[in-house]
Amino acid sequence: MGVRRWSGSAAVASVVVASVVGASLVVTGCGADSGEPAGALPPAPEGLSRFYEQTPAWGSCAEIVDRSTALPPIAECATVEVPIDYENPDGPTARLALSRIPATGAKIGSLLMNPGGPGVSGLDTVLVGNQTPLAQRFDRVGFDPRGVGSSTPAVACLTPPEVDAERAEPPEDSTPEGIAATEAENREYAAKCVERTGEDVLAHIGTREVVQDMDVIRAVLGDPALTYLGYSYGTKLGALYAEKFPDRVRAMVLDGAVDASVDPVEEALRQAAGFQRAFDAYAADCAQSADCPLGTDPAQAVTRFRELVDPLWDVPAATTDPRGLGYNDAMTGVTQTLYADELWQQLTLGLQELADGRGDTLLYLADIYNGRNDDGTYSNIQDAFNAIRCVDDPRVTDPAVAAQLDAEYRKAAPFLDDGRGTGASALELCASWPVPNSGQPHTIAVDGLPTLVVVSTTDDPATPYQAGVDLAAQLGAALITFEGNRHTAALVAGDECLDTAVVDYLVELVVPPRGLVC
Repeated sequence: MGVRRWSGSAAVASVVVASVVGASLVVTGCGADSGEPAGALPPAPEGLSRFYEQTPAWGSCAEIVDRSTALPPIAECATVEVPIDYENPDGPTARLALSRIPATGAKIGSLLMNPGGPGVSGLDTVLVGNQTPLAQRFDRVGFDPRGVGSSTPAVACLTPPEVDAERAEPPEDSTPEGIAATEAENREYAAKCVERTGEDVLAHIGTREVVQDMDVIRAVLGDPALTYLGYSYGTKLGALYAEKFPDRVRAMVLDGAVDASVDPVEEALRQAAGFQRAFDAYAADCAQSADCPLGTDPAQAVTRFRELVDPLWDVPAATTDPRGLGYNDAMTGVTQTLYADELWQQLTLGLQELADGRGDTLLYLADIYNGRNDDGTYSNIQDAFNAIRCVDDPRVTDPAVAAQLDAEYRKAAPFLDDGRGTGASALELCASWPVPNSGQPHTIAVDGLPTLVVVSTTDDPATPYQAGVDLAAQLGAALITFEGNRHTAALVAGDECLDTAVVDYLVELVVPPRGLVC
């Protein structure tokens, strides 16, 4: 059903990076000077002093940053060394890529940021908060988590030609032969990940390790306590950091919450329902125009949509690029546009082209989603996503559970249902993963935290609203409700109510009023 490597056609908790990069808003300045963070640096954990006591060598980003990441000349970059396995700190190490835009005024400390994913480069999140007091009061710091982007070693599974070939393949059906073929492809993919990345790296690529890495980053930046802004999967990083290091948190804003207590099956179904709501909202908006490619009756939108995309299963649409647009890429391109309502115009254009037998816009959108560069190379976003997801969560290894998930997913998101369900389903990629999972769903319960802030959007397709409500309750955090059709909003949606509350909290530690709705 869409992208083969995970349930549905949407990556769980993947932030719309295009809407983050370059976003800025003028926010009125805040009052009192909160000054430098007080207190000495906490001691390094036993055996980790050499990592915690590093001094990063900030300099040009040209030799550190992956070429697909665009950073302004004012940005500085560095790397930080961390052990691949924290239980074996004298063993092999990894280097994390960091970016920084220094504070322009009286500095409070560093603001560490993560855009989501997992698997998304975080280096260009330093552009978030331009023209706000955040730029004046904090060194804004982005990082590529271990295995991701410009950090080394990076997760590598498929070569660019292999990715192109896989994307062009027609989907396997749910017949016994199709299921066997899908599971064999998954085993082959996992074997290539081991061959090209290494089993030890894959075993230590998950959120468990990244949380510890974040504490190393905090220390080498010279901050006694962490100030953090995390979007989407970045909220999971923040929440689990707060759980592990509650006495090392100054302030956190978690936007687009991933609820760590929810198992991956339930999370997939909630996300399917979220994307269906986003599709329905798009269809209702589109129907107001007489030339809407889905027609003027929203009740018929799913039927009309399937009429446009189903033929691609067998015959790709023509594109200027010689690759053409196949079914998988069409569904990926559509999903990309449902992350935020400002992308709906691109969806309309893509569907209008599809009605005319063309697929250029949807192929372009699928390329963005998959991290394909103009020269045909790829970022490692999809390989890293798979590797991290497979070690973070328990796997579905029971065919009956997989079949039930497939059936319920189709019901939750009819626009994603190809109509070829058989009552059976292949086990997805993680069932073939070569290393055990290092994370488990659990409810966060922690004492000693300052008041954190969770932002949850009413019609967020990827991380539905209730997840933010539940995460805020677990953390004892203040909840800001944002009314909108988009995935993540703070400092990227241009809403003065929300952005002022977030900036005041991060700078002044002013907790938003209870029940704030923006």
